[in-house]
Amino acid sequence: MSIKENTQEVDERLAALITNANAIRAVATAVEGTIGPKGLDIMLVDRFGEVTITNDGVTILKQMDVNHPAAKILINIAKAQQEEVGDGTTTATLMAGAMVSEGVTQILKGVPVARVIEGIKIAINKAQEVLSSNIIPVQGMDDPNLKNVALIAGRENQDIADLVTDAAKLIGEEKLKDKNFKFRDIIISRAGAENEVFLGLIIDKEKLNKQMPEELTDVKVLLIDDSLEPEEVAPEALRTEAGFARYLAMKEEFKENLKKIIELGVNLVLVDKNINDEAEEILTDAGIIALDRVSRKDMERVSEHTGARIMKKLGLKKPLEEIKDYIGRADRVYEDEKLKQIRIVGGRGTPMATVLVGAATDEIVGERERIAKDAASSLQAAVLYGMVPGGGAIEIAIARELEKERAKTKGMAAYGIDCVISALKKPLAQIVYNAGYNPLEKVEEAIYTQSERNLNTIGINCENGEVADMVELGVIDPAQVKSYALKAAGEVSEAILRINTIIKKRDNVPVGQSAGQESPMGMSEMDF
Repeated sequence: MSIKENTQEVDERLAALITNANAIRAVATAVEGTIGPKGLDIMLVDRFGEVTITNDGVTILKQMDVNHPAAKILINIAKAQQEEVGDGTTTATLMAGAMVSEGVTQILKGVPVARVIEGIKIAINKAQEVLSSNIIPVQGMDDPNLKNVALIAGRENQDIADLVTDAAKLIGEEKLKDKNFKFRDIIISRAGAENEVFLGLIIDKEKLNKQMPEELTDVKVLLIDDSLEPEEVAPEALRTEAGFARYLAMKEEFKENLKKIIELGVNLVLVDKNINDEAEEILTDAGIIALDRVSRKDMERVSEHTGARIMKKLGLKKPLEEIKDYIGRADRVYEDEKLKQIRIVGGRGTPMATVLVGAATDEIVGERERIAKDAASSLQAAVLYGMVPGGGAIEIAIARELEKERAKTKGMAAYGIDCVISALKKPLAQIVYNAGYNPLEKVEEAIYTQSERNLNTIGINCENGEVADMVELGVIDPAQVKSYALKAAGEVSEAILRINTIIKKRDNVPVGQSAGQESPMGMSEMDF
């Protein structure tokens, strides 16, 4: 067989790997220009001309029109990181892209896939150890580094960092360390609003009608996870005498249940579904504020803040004494007419705060909210798991340690360690490139200076291109963001490098069409 034929055989054998690697590289390229203090924005346009301008990695990835299955794997990993940590998706994407790219390079040189994956696993485990040994613990809620974490994650928006830090102090360390509590969930943004940390809850709903009170004090709260209307009777049943009698009985029972609400002194009712016209009129006449179609998340937050227990509509059939146990309390409820919101203050349950982020126009509301949520997630992650030097410095420190590990590794697994080293250099390289500097030069400067000073906090100051201590500059990231990004990049790389062949799944064969018969699209059902 000729050299040309051998080359073709290799290309065909590795076609799936190269195709997948190119897809991963394309996704990473789409977000790499956004990282760092000098990163730029991406404009996303849908088929209706709706525009989103952002440099938030996961927002870009989620809205990209992507069909390639390998690219979807990377995007799903990024989504998982956003859900778990709330930030660091761009870093994870860049590292995954670099790791896969280097892995393909090693495989094309003849290194077996199994050995590359073995080396990646060794390197990821060692990297996590080095990361853990460099964690900077948070020294209480007044630690100035917390604001630095919020500022970096908040893309240097000082007002958002101040808001998030103030809210964190109000909420307290104990609540932030509750892993079931998501700090990001208390953030909302509105065009025309002023930045505000509000002690209480904001429900982004208007009262059911203008005749309901604008303000209540000594509030009794009832939460109904259901509709507030009589039970339905089938239309055919209404045509019978018995069915119509049942319909009238249920309407009467429904009125009696509404009277129970009034007798108990309830003056704020939140309903998950619809409130019918009759119930609306009765509640309005009784001076009750009612909100319908309230989200489950908001219902749970009001329950926690006021101490109310969420009940079903059928619960209103219970005796008054039993219904009392479901009622929550708050000092005050009032409507913000300008922002069309209901605010609940002084709940007798868990103290809560809401961060309201103002925006000048509707076009930038979403981006301001995304930035604030990232800042809140990062701050909470720092409180939970500690902090590390940012700006790509900790990745360079880990890469230096992996170079030592590589020297001790026997066999071809060492080439897999090279993949992780290459990936760890990528964040700093891209940050300095986006700032207008030579990435090769600056990465080597950082490596040399860290080694010379034996200081893992050294990175590059993007304002002047000089080496600098990232912690002294206030460039700090949550340790969990880095840990999860490493884990995610390793998982993506292993998954992609393991794929040997891509086969199109056989579609369900339409009735009257046999397997192998050409489909209306012109493609054989047995084609790959």
